[in-house]
Amino acid sequence: AGGTAKDARDRKYQAILPLRGKILNVEKAQEHRIYDSEPIRNMFTALGVSMGTENDPKELNLSKLRYHKIIIMTDADVDGFQIRTLVLTMLYILTPTLIDIGKVYIAESPLFEITSGGETYFAYNEQEKTEILSKLGNKKYTLQRSKGLGENEPDMMWRTTMCPQTRRLVAVTPTDAEETAKMFDVLLGD
Repeated sequence: AGGTAKDARDRKYQAILPLRGKILNVEKAQEHRIYDSEPIRNMFTALGVSMGTENDPKELNLSKLRYHKIIIMTDADVDGFQIRTLVLTMLYILTPTLIDIGKVYIAESPLFEITSGGETYFAYNEQEKTEILSKLGNKKYTLQRSKGLGENEPDMMWRTTMCPQTRRLVAVTPTDAEETAKMFDVLLGD
């Protein structure tokens, strides 16, 4: 999704850090492996954060944080959910302050694309799909399962996941992140 998202973003205030495949399971990794991980170092650099403040060498230093929102965008499938879980767990363990101060969000991806009369509608769940089809009534339409984020055209990516007026974001709370980390530990732990 990195290329499409980069093309879809507003360069004045949005940046994209593509992750290739699955990231390190920070819950089980030794501390030196965590900070030697290139994707994790890249994330810290991109965000402008570092470990260590004047008062505490283990505290997250946010003095150079570059972004108001950190948005996790993954496909609406099993692989996307697993990647999202890994990223949330990583943020919860390494940068819990970002979650505590309300900087972390998840972008919802549409499940269905419905096209009728030259208009495209996006449904993010079964109920919305039913509502849109009901409103269309007897009009002809095409319905398809939404493609992965990387397969969307930039204008569709902008409308569904990037545009502040039309995207759907879910704020990650400390409780959400803690539950995710616990579930991750149960599913993939020792």
